[in-house]
Amino acid sequence: MHTVETVLLVLMLGALTGIAARYLRGIPLPLIQIALGALLSWPQRGLHIAFDPELFLLLFIPPLLFADGWRIPKREFFALYVPILRLALGLVLFTVLGLGYLIHWMIPEIPLTVAFALAAVVSPTDAVAVSAITRGLGMPAKTMHLLEGESLLNDASGLVALKFAVAATVTGVFSWASVTREFLWVALGGLAVGALLGWGFAYARSVVTRRVGDVAATQMVLLLILLPFAAYIVGERVGVSGILAAVAAGITTNFADLNRSEFVAERIQSEGAWTMIESAFNGAIFLLLGLQLPSILGSIDRHGEHGAWAMAGYVAAISGALLLLRWVWLSLAVRGSLLKAHLKGEIAEHPSWRLTLATTLAGIRGAVTLAGALSVPLMIDAQTPFPARELLVFLATGTILFTLVLGSVGLPLVLRRLPPPAEIPEAREERLARLAACRAAMACVARASADWVASHPEDAADYDEAAGQLTQDYRQRIDLLDDDDPHAVANTPEAQAVRARKRRYVAELALRLACLKAERDALYAERHAHRINDESLRSLVRELDLSEISLRKRLAAARQAVGLGVG
Repeated sequence: MHTVETVLLVLMLGALTGIAARYLRGIPLPLIQIALGALLSWPQRGLHIAFDPELFLLLFIPPLLFADGWRIPKREFFALYVPILRLALGLVLFTVLGLGYLIHWMIPEIPLTVAFALAAVVSPTDAVAVSAITRGLGMPAKTMHLLEGESLLNDASGLVALKFAVAATVTGVFSWASVTREFLWVALGGLAVGALLGWGFAYARSVVTRRVGDVAATQMVLLLILLPFAAYIVGERVGVSGILAAVAAGITTNFADLNRSEFVAERIQSEGAWTMIESAFNGAIFLLLGLQLPSILGSIDRHGEHGAWAMAGYVAAISGALLLLRWVWLSLAVRGSLLKAHLKGEIAEHPSWRLTLATTLAGIRGAVTLAGALSVPLMIDAQTPFPARELLVFLATGTILFTLVLGSVGLPLVLRRLPPPAEIPEAREERLARLAACRAAMACVARASADWVASHPEDAADYDEAAGQLTQDYRQRIDLLDDDDPHAVANTPEAQAVRARKRRYVAELALRLACLKAERDALYAERHAHRINDESLRSLVRELDLSEISLRKRLAAARQAVGLGVG
């Protein structure tokens, strides 16, 4: 099949499996996509794609890690930097050494340096698969931030460890001093390259948009989408980690975005573009993994001295040891820093054994593990094949499937037994931020009203009436959101009046939403009657759509505040 047709087919299947997952609620989306990919490539005449690991790392990993670095809450990321670094660096080293020696002892035909390479390959985790499995199951937000931060950084540390293990296998030379120097150069250099490119892009964007405003939003979004590829390529050309460069570029771009509140069109387009890219690329990754499965599993036949059951046992033993090492590291090296963060109020969840178990099961392996395994060279030199390469690729793939299936089964069981928090911290923060915004708006109305009346005294009555209506709307929203009001919980006439006002406000929002639907239906009826053209319809409907997005968010928050649910 032609390359273009293959890309289009993978993208289409990614979208279709996303829709199918809405109906197959009990099955995580990554498993559906892997299974479909395997089914498509299993028959003799099925879809077979030559997997280029370097091209895969260039096309798929930078934008996804850039988006993760852009989206991850920076306050939590830096508040949890100690446990994140202990997982992303310490756990990777602990895994490479502990699992490497176990693999070499269990399968003597795998040389020690190759065993270290396999352990390095399976050390990076995949937060995308975890979020797909735990969506709606109550994974604590700060724990998810911890897992996302770990996944952002351990991809690079795992691939660097793989590079050194492969080099030791090829050359037969290994030095801890040179490894340490090289790792610091690769890691810190990658972060520096990404940060420089991110801030450079942010500065250039600021200079341009100060002159032309938000009219260049589409072009800026396109350049933003290309930025992670540029960071990865420059990092790799310089000889540092392109993965960390893409992560750092995403983080620095997010910081720059904090000073761009007035660029509404650019922000809306960026959010939509990254949502689509993440959905398409994540789907493509797991489909490609499935497409490689038949050929990788077929390597069992080339290892007849082990047999299928022995190979399955090796996969189970390696995966079990991998998770056991993770649990030990979490219990001994990370639990203490998480407890300190809990006592400081930085995380709400107490690090209980159930939470440690959930974090252990969340150590799912994914796309970077497959790409790393397939990037191992075929030959050491012109005459000598790389030892046990096919076995390495098979065991790495089996570990991906084992951890993914175990996480899909085990994580929901563990998460359902976690005690629910009294109030989700993010929900409280959002409520207080809405309150602050409403009060700022009321102060703005008062200032603007005074200025307008002073300069246009003949319009004072009309302006006062408009300002009064707007202020009343904000007061209703403040009444709805202010749960700290002592009247809100008391059984007094004042409290009953407040609750009645809240219910009326919810009813008003629901009516406004129904009115927007009626307006939209009327506009489409006008188009069907040929009284307006398509351009006018799109312009008018876009106004209603933006209003409805805002109104739906306000209605959901109002229903939650009143205790009616978000339905």
